[in-house]
Amino acid sequence: MYVGLGARPGASADEVLALIARCLPAGVRPVALATVAARAAEPGVVAAAARLGVPIRAYGAAELARVPVPHPSAVADAAVGTPSVAEAAALLAAGGGAVLLVPKRVSGRVTCAVAG
Repeated sequence: MYVGLGARPGASADEVLALIARCLPAGVRPVALATVAARAAEPGVVAAAARLGVPIRAYGAAELARVPVPHPSAVADAAVGTPSVAEAAALLAAGGGAVLLVPKRVSGRVTCAVAG
């Protein structure tokens, strides 16, 4: 399973990890975290990936914008140039034929979606 993340600046690793835990089945570790390139170096995202022991896959906003998703966001589009970060990043990371297993969930400054 691949976790797509959207994160506002200042989102903490604890907030990221708490939302991931709500999105994944108990005991399941993601293969990777995926996000928009503009947020891939956010300290909370980097620390969450390190604590999980998984890589971060970063995608350009234009690449993410081409992925059809069920829950586009005008807020994400205005902030980072794509109407979807979490859902689109999860789908891209999971590869061709991937399906959205957990649609976008929101918690404070973080969004999360899971694809496989």
